[in-house]
Amino acid sequence: MYQIDLNSDLGESFGRYTIGMDDKIIPLISSANIACGFHASDPVVMTQAIEQTKKAGIKIGAHPGLPDLMGFGRRNMAISPEEAKAYTLYQISALGGMCKAHGIKLQHVKPHGALYNMAAKDYELSKAICEAIYSYDSELIVMGLSGSETIRAAKDCGLKTASEVFADRAYEEDGTLVNRRKQGAMIEDEEEAIARVIRMVKEGKVTSITGKDIEIQADSVCVHGDGQKALLFVEKIRKALAENEIEICPLEQKIK
Repeated sequence: MYQIDLNSDLGESFGRYTIGMDDKIIPLISSANIACGFHASDPVVMTQAIEQTKKAGIKIGAHPGLPDLMGFGRRNMAISPEEAKAYTLYQISALGGMCKAHGIKLQHVKPHGALYNMAAKDYELSKAICEAIYSYDSELIVMGLSGSETIRAAKDCGLKTASEVFADRAYEEDGTLVNRRKQGAMIEDEEEAIARVIRMVKEGKVTSITGKDIEIQADSVCVHGDGQKALLFVEKIRKALAENEIEICPLEQKIK
């Protein structure tokens, strides 16, 4: 039987600003990526996200980003590998410590936004991030873009990896995500997005923005929880996975 993890980026509210529908999305996923305070979130929001995911029995991952609250961590920054390592360790230590206080452990780490995309193409940056993760807990799973430098660096560091795919994002021929500013970057049609996920899981292929089929590894699929139709989309994708005999399971069950 095929298996896939459903992950979503959560805990991204900040102070009086509310982002996403965490309480509604959490029961429908198998792994939660909780923001750690740099691109979004704050200690109170982090605590609430941990409590919600623990109650639902959902596995928790750290979602470290660039120190850019105003830009939501989606703007590239010129940082050195040393800075990336320190930023990552700082953030996963914060969330990991709060998880420990709640009697649970981190399952994985997934970089956020610009840091995720920068690392996907930059081996040295990825290596620094992975070294930080390994130094904190060598049993953590690194979630990164399928076929990326992040996955390669994590394996080189001796870490377990989970290749992530996106339901609502278009791909370039090299397997990277199409820049959000480019036309066609987002897959707007829900049925098309779901069909792409089913194919990625079952065939290990996806059609790039140029129309060429490329190979892809699908261990986890990201479902965004901040769009107007986010809840409906997650419900639809769960139904489609069940109809195609694809089991939803957390990463630690799929990644041995």
